[in-house]
Amino acid sequence: MAPTTVADQLVTQLVDAGVRRIYGIVGDSLNPIVDAVRRSGGAAQGGIDWIHVRHEEAAAFAASAEAQVTGELAVCAGSCGPGNLHLINGLYDANRSGAPVLAIASHIPSVQIGSGYFQETHPDRIFVECSVYSELVAAAAQSPRVVHSAIQHAIAGPGVAVVTLPGDVADLPAEGIIATLVRTRPPAVVPATEDVAALANAINSAQRVAIFAGYGVRGARRELLELAEQIGAPIGHSLRGKEWIQYDNPFDVGMTGLLGYGAAHDGMHDADLLLLVGTDFPYDQFLPDDVPTAQIDVDASRLGRRTALDLAVHGDTLSTLRALAPLVERKTDRSFLESQLTRHRTLMDKVVGAYTSDVKQRTPIHPEYAASILDDLAAEDAVFTADTGMCNVWTARYLNPNGSRRFLSSALHGSMANALPHAIGAQVAFPDRQVISVSGDGGLSMLLGELVTLAATRLPVKVVVFNNSTLGMVKLEMLVDGLPDFGVDVPSVDYSAVAAALGLYARRVEDPADIEPGLQAVLGHPGPALLDVVTDPMALSLPPTITAGQVKGFALAMSKMVMGGGAGEAVKMAKSNLRNIPRPSQFG
Repeated sequence: MAPTTVADQLVTQLVDAGVRRIYGIVGDSLNPIVDAVRRSGGAAQGGIDWIHVRHEEAAAFAASAEAQVTGELAVCAGSCGPGNLHLINGLYDANRSGAPVLAIASHIPSVQIGSGYFQETHPDRIFVECSVYSELVAAAAQSPRVVHSAIQHAIAGPGVAVVTLPGDVADLPAEGIIATLVRTRPPAVVPATEDVAALANAINSAQRVAIFAGYGVRGARRELLELAEQIGAPIGHSLRGKEWIQYDNPFDVGMTGLLGYGAAHDGMHDADLLLLVGTDFPYDQFLPDDVPTAQIDVDASRLGRRTALDLAVHGDTLSTLRALAPLVERKTDRSFLESQLTRHRTLMDKVVGAYTSDVKQRTPIHPEYAASILDDLAAEDAVFTADTGMCNVWTARYLNPNGSRRFLSSALHGSMANALPHAIGAQVAFPDRQVISVSGDGGLSMLLGELVTLAATRLPVKVVVFNNSTLGMVKLEMLVDGLPDFGVDVPSVDYSAVAAALGLYARRVEDPADIEPGLQAVLGHPGPALLDVVTDPMALSLPPTITAGQVKGFALAMSKMVMGGGAGEAVKMAKSNLRNIPRPSQFG
């Protein structure tokens, strides 16, 4: 049956695009769309389901996660004014993550636009910076073409497309023709022959080559490992590159940056050629400025924007590595690779490993120990979502990829509170797969209402709360800057009691001996479940290579704390962390 209203027409276009659900909150100007969704009969009857969240920001995060784990278009919606404004943070995250998301921003009555009407904003302007496409539908005949363009832009970007639709326009009789959605496979971006030859010459001339890989190595893992074997190169990785290149990798030397671990930092700085592959790693302070550097990227706009380049190759990773392979000479001297692997093993045992050794009987619980047990017990194909902050550190260091597990975080936007709504989107997309939200108490409390979403939908998300009653990453940032921590601590909250009050299965763990049985019970529960792990608020995680200035800042902050009357807190922090600060010989 032909669609009768603009709203019906929009729903038909979404169904044709493969969309099976919309995340959002119903209300006023959005009601014509919501009613069209109702009349579609739901996904089981070939229509669309409505996933009712408790905050539109969570709707955008959930759509972002669904799009990332499926690679397909996902949709969220918000009513006029405050409703669609709440979408904006999650949409920033989706767009920066390259997630194909369509956001429907309903608007005030069209005749009232520009009059200062109740709840008036201009979403077609507001969402421009966090989208690849943003357009206002002003007439019924315009709608099918705008919606078609929005879907094509979201998929092609990939990124966020926003359709702003006044409620009265959505209720008009449908006009125009629905265009057929164009679907194509991702093209190969083949680099120039001259650029590949120049890169091969640079690699052949260098004695010590280090590789730093990012998300862009997805789909080219085998070719990158073959290159590393050919030239004896250690491979470091970014946070987003971890799940694609770390596992079963005999050349792995860990990750650099504030979340980093292992010998990645040292390997890059000790090389005489650094090869950046498919990464837009933003923290230039962790990149060497005195090592010749080459970069491969499918997006030419990223070349050289983080560090000065000696060589740039515009091409996708797979095409470039395939073109490079026959030109690269095998390096028989493996001393650089072996030295970096030895250094990596030492750092993993003495720095990262130090956090989880001899802590089975210590309270408060070391969060690193809890993360290591979670890694052991989680399913082989689990989807992990991690809150920004210290949870990202524990995920990066202690949760291991294997080629089947997925890892989602707000790695580029760096938003708090992403883990639980990301988990909701991933679980909706894969209802039979284990999805684990690695939540900080700060992030969980920010969008705490989404526990109500779990209770209402009975989605079997497992929420593991690292509850230290503080904003741990902010605390660390203050300390390395020589500032005593301030404004980062909050009163202790029993999140297991909160979850239980909502009807979720919940347990609270304060003794490290209870972590394993607690995790087994929560992970084995058939419905939504939460484990509240009370962790050491003084446990901070420093990277294996930090500057002397950062250590000086840490010491200065400790001194200020003592002078300010916080001697007891300073002593506790020292006991939890100073044994893990690198020795002066490790200063970069």
